[in-house]
Amino acid sequence: MEFIKYINSKCFHSRPIRFKNIKSLFSKGVFTTRNNDNENIIVCDLETAQSLFGLKGNMFSEIYLASDDKAKIKKITFIGNKIYKDQKLKRVIVSEEYKFWKFLSGKKFLNEAMIKYDKRLLKNFYLNKGYFNVVINSSFAKMINDQEFELIFNIEANPKLYFGKLKIDLPTDFSQSNYESLDKFFDKLENEPYSLYRVETILEKIENITVNEQYESIKATVEETIIDNKINITFNIEETEKMFIERINIFGNNITKESVIRNQIEIDEGDPFNEILYAKSLNNIKALNFFKSVEGEVLDGNEFNSKIINISLVEKATGEIFAGVGTGTSGSNLSFGVKENNYLGTGVLVDSNLSLSETRVKGRLFISNPNYKNSDKSLNLNLESSIDDRLSTSGYKSNVTGVSLGTNFEYLDDLRFGLSSKNLTEKITVDSKASEKQRKQEGNYFDNFLGMDFNYDKRNQKFQTTSGFFSRYLVDIPIVSDTNTLKNTYNYKIFKELYDQNVSTISFLLKSSNSISGDNVKLSERLYIPGSRLRGFEAGKVGPKDGSDYVGGNYISTINATSTVPNILENVQNVDVVMFADFGNIWGVDYNSSLETDEIRSSVGLGIDWLTQIGPLTFSLAYPIAKAESDITETFRFNLGTSF
Repeated sequence: MEFIKYINSKCFHSRPIRFKNIKSLFSKGVFTTRNNDNENIIVCDLETAQSLFGLKGNMFSEIYLASDDKAKIKKITFIGNKIYKDQKLKRVIVSEEYKFWKFLSGKKFLNEAMIKYDKRLLKNFYLNKGYFNVVINSSFAKMINDQEFELIFNIEANPKLYFGKLKIDLPTDFSQSNYESLDKFFDKLENEPYSLYRVETILEKIENITVNEQYESIKATVEETIIDNKINITFNIEETEKMFIERINIFGNNITKESVIRNQIEIDEGDPFNEILYAKSLNNIKALNFFKSVEGEVLDGNEFNSKIINISLVEKATGEIFAGVGTGTSGSNLSFGVKENNYLGTGVLVDSNLSLSETRVKGRLFISNPNYKNSDKSLNLNLESSIDDRLSTSGYKSNVTGVSLGTNFEYLDDLRFGLSSKNLTEKITVDSKASEKQRKQEGNYFDNFLGMDFNYDKRNQKFQTTSGFFSRYLVDIPIVSDTNTLKNTYNYKIFKELYDQNVSTISFLLKSSNSISGDNVKLSERLYIPGSRLRGFEAGKVGPKDGSDYVGGNYISTINATSTVPNILENVQNVDVVMFADFGNIWGVDYNSSLETDEIRSSVGLGIDWLTQIGPLTFSLAYPIAKAESDITETFRFNLGTSF
């Protein structure tokens, strides 16, 4: 195991090593090897090296300690003009601090490749926040003791930049009218914070238009000019000599099947060479997350108008073992599982897990082939079994076993469509003290559903989203069913950065559950407002009540508004604060309409995410503004839990 190490105050990053007699140091066994640029050396005898450095006052950049022991990351620190709190930046990187409960995680040990990846993640994070000139000056490890180190990232954010004038420069024989849709997009971006994601989105739009118009032999470049705090960008599209792809070679995939990789390549042998599609292909392969590195090379072919593409890969471990434990006002829970992202090199995901809480036990096996029969469609198999004990709150207990088979694919740009067949067998046991109409629903059930999923995603990034929106609609249509329940779910969420270090969101949730044959919806298919959607109220204890049992409803709707508060606890690390306002309603009891309640519930409050030494702690203080008489309020809520 090799890891980066700084020894004393005389160490400086990015400075070459200068030794008057470096050969003698190797002969003494202090060093084993060094690279060609004479910047990095491998240390065998640390004490001797330290004394030599101290006596001679040599300056050096990085030292790699040769050791068979793994070096634990005791602490992760960010220095310099970093802008954001450590907690937020820790969520961006892969490396994580060592905790005793993370004994199964390999991310808690120093790893050169992982640290380099962390630096890229940090840089992209800042680039998407408007910090065009961000510099990650260095990353190094400071020794705490023999096996524990502090991993330090030095960040210089530099002033924030905003989009100025954006334009596209086309070859004379290209039709400008084909690219008019980009002009409106450019107008929207002007004066908005610079974002690398937005630039990549523009290049993708240019790619789609260009390919659709069959302008195949092109090269796209970006010309950036900074004036004051504005960055003007010209997207240059150049015609190139028409070249054809003679051959695509793939190297380094000892485990991953070649077909899995070729499915991610946007161009094929015999096609015209396209610089944009070539770059996108490399990004697609990187997105698989099967490889430590992905490198591409374009060489001249055997013919004057041909090219050979070489793609070199370095594979990495793709299996994971994880576990988790948590506790809070809603009870305690335990979970663990095993996950393989590239089963036998086929690109197939296999994920098995088990979760236990005070009211629920659930086991799940999920298998997904993202490129079924070398197509762009996925094939998914899901097996699960659960026991849900709601006797104390809703008067029933449910035992469900289910299997579903489905597919998912991109139907249009940013719009994905999913189709599935679900089969469920269920046994419902009802409390003897429940109402007569509830007791009538005791028994065994079988349901077969046709499921459809429409997912439209326009977020700037899936993780740490700062702008854009996503919209999702799901419907389960009963085909063969004992209750014929039609289920609809619509979820919409929009993100907006109102000011620096602030992200505000508004989300909507609409759900319905109704029998198309006029039967009563069974107890387990009735709807409850999720606790995360209506803070200030106990989960499952809102809405219609039959005797002492909360029986849910046929319809629910919620609106949630949140806004981060960056200036509160400004000097406190690892703490995020958010203000929120929640609104929700639940109504409809098909078997007894007299139980219905149509009051709109609402609450406002403050939420805090705190990364403690024993795991993430989240809690909220909520003040219920409007409630029904039967609702149970919960002003304070917390949860302490982690994965390891």
